[in-house]
Amino acid sequence: MKAFEIDYGAKYPKAVKKITDDLDVLLEFYRYPAEHWIHLRTTKPIESTFTSVRLRTKVTKGPGSRTAGIAMAYKLIESAQTRWRKVNAPELVALVRNGALFHKGKLLERPREITPPRSADTTRTEVA
Repeated sequence: MKAFEIDYGAKYPKAVKKITDDLDVLLEFYRYPAEHWIHLRTTKPIESTFTSVRLRTKVTKGPGSRTAGIAMAYKLIESAQTRWRKVNAPELVALVRNGALFHKGKLLERPREITPPRSADTTRTEVA
């Protein structure tokens, strides 16, 4: 990230500031299992669900009433769910919900694995 900031900071200061200020949000993606990344990268499930509702509403020139619109949307979404793709690695969903830690997409058995090692000058050697 420092290299990015050095390379582009002078030419695009606002863009670099936005990225560096929100770096934790930007990299949150990597705190989930790698198998789930495909689902996190795309908004396709949301878009495809409402595309059928939008197309049908255009063809019928509006649903008529609010109740008819809600009923039509419900039935269209209900029929669309038969074509939805399942989540990759569903067994990892429970781990994510329970707060398991992932680093670069891999489950950390011991969360200390991502803490940086101490430098040589800060470690103490004790004499017996």
